[in-house]
Amino acid sequence: MSAARSAGAAWRPFWLIFPLVALGVALVYPLGLMAAEAFVTPDGGHGLAGFIAVIGGGLFLGALQDTVRIALTATALCMFLGFVLAVLIHFVPFVGARALSRLIDAYLAFPSFLIALSLTFLYGNAGIFGAVGTSSGSSFLYGFWGVVLAEVSYYTPFVMRPLLAAFDTLDHAQLEVASSLGETPFGVLRRVVLPAALPSLLAGGSLCLLLTINEFGIILVMGVKDVTTLPMLIYGKAIEQFDYPGASVVALCNVALSLSLYFGYRRMLDRLPA
Repeated sequence: MSAARSAGAAWRPFWLIFPLVALGVALVYPLGLMAAEAFVTPDGGHGLAGFIAVIGGGLFLGALQDTVRIALTATALCMFLGFVLAVLIHFVPFVGARALSRLIDAYLAFPSFLIALSLTFLYGNAGIFGAVGTSSGSSFLYGFWGVVLAEVSYYTPFVMRPLLAAFDTLDHAQLEVASSLGETPFGVLRRVVLPAALPSLLAGGSLCLLLTINEFGIILVMGVKDVTTLPMLIYGKAIEQFDYPGASVVALCNVALSLSLYFGYRRMLDRLPA
């Protein structure tokens, strides 16, 4: 028996070769090609000239600014709205609360472009409410706040789900003790519920920030003209302009930003109670 285990342990490294090779072919190699393409110069050589020209240009800096502004605004609103809705669903008894919680789980499976499409039917130029709040005849939906509205509508459940799970593990005896000591409902929420749910709230917010930084389908389907994000800039350079070195530079920066946010998200998850 011991000999068989030793033989299995000896073969174990060889079984790891296959998934590592598959991962390298499917992910690492294409990313390596993209990284190499980012440093191709106009004369066909390699260097930093093209890379610096792209990241120092106004188009890239504007796209980076739009991306960060949209992501931070949408994430902050998702965290606020998600916390309020999660508190209402969990602590305020009403008929259909459980069904609404199940609906949130199903909502997470929807693609983001469906939200953009539905909002277009409501607030687009030819939608039910038409050009609301504008004097130029163009709906607000095709600008900054339209993108934020679509992203908040789609990503708020990504904050609510971990919050509802955290509320399920909350010791309700603490709430009763706080209430018996004369604490108001808002005080209980601020002093007991919020500190206990803060890791889950931050984890959900970190996930929203990561997803909104990379959101592409919402902006593409809505046909936003005045907002250019990093994913849209990559699409424009690669598909419309056939500028693959420029697209690779933007993509490499986008990957670096996404990985930084991902590691932040993982740290938030590690802080969640087991």
